[in-house]
Amino acid sequence: MSDVIAILISASFWVALVRIASPLIFATLGELICERAGVLNLGIEGIMVAGAFAGWIAVYAGLGLWAGVGVALLTGMAFGALHGVLTVLFGLSQHVVGLGITLLATASSYYTYRLVLPNVSSPPRITAFPVVPIPILSDIPLLGPALFAQTPLTYLAYALAIATALILARSPLGLAVRAAGENPAAVEAQGLSVAAIRIGAVMVGSGLMALGGAFLTMSAFNSFFFEMVNGRGWICIALVVFGAWKPGKAVAGAFLFAGFDALQIRLQQTGLGTMVPYQLFLMLPYVLSILALVVMSRRAEVPAALMQPYRKGERR
Repeated sequence: MSDVIAILISASFWVALVRIASPLIFATLGELICERAGVLNLGIEGIMVAGAFAGWIAVYAGLGLWAGVGVALLTGMAFGALHGVLTVLFGLSQHVVGLGITLLATASSYYTYRLVLPNVSSPPRITAFPVVPIPILSDIPLLGPALFAQTPLTYLAYALAIATALILARSPLGLAVRAAGENPAAVEAQGLSVAAIRIGAVMVGSGLMALGGAFLTMSAFNSFFFEMVNGRGWICIALVVFGAWKPGKAVAGAFLFAGFDALQIRLQQTGLGTMVPYQLFLMLPYVLSILALVVMSRRAEVPAALMQPYRKGERR
């Protein structure tokens, strides 16, 4: 117990927690936007891989870091457009299309990697985003280094979380997105295009997912390697449910999972690490997150039109 307390009161734990949570915030917000519009995007895992690769290879090819972020964003939006056309316009199964997008995005990223770097045994490195401390705020004990001594992409994640919450809750655009996922017939009655809103939401959401992947190669690490996303996309789908489709709660869920993950890494380095198989520590964040998901999701209200195709003029 003393080891756990010592970990929880250390600044390094909280710094790691925020760093681990940052890509989850991007991707969770992206999935939440898609689902609030009525589209389940199971392509999230592959889109994160594609974003990680596209941003990294763009910087490796000579573009600047922010240009690499832009490339990752556009890559995600392109896969989102494909997903939207197939599911919204053609009404294909969102489950099948999403899994297909994951396979396509992952395979195309790996193929391009081998095509561009056929004889490379270890991934080349790039210069990643540096840590940029915010004056005064970063000097706050414990939470200062964690929240305000991070890379620019973490600050971007903060900004996007606030913007997403405000837009969904208080803007006409957010109302249209929410209505498309709750009552698309009402959207059509207002003279708006349900298809355009849903496809736009999927494109924007997929772009954010790709930024989550780009964070891994351009902020957390400085290279691209296979399996680096490592199931984070599927965790983000669960975090949307955990957050009851509300941005604030979903972001809190991302921090919670990141805390469990940061904790298990540090527990392996304590005396417990010599007595308990490391596989149990690796299981810890997932088991605890599942328990939290079960508790929180019992009161969650799923968007009424989620996964329901809609055609113009159709009434339910």
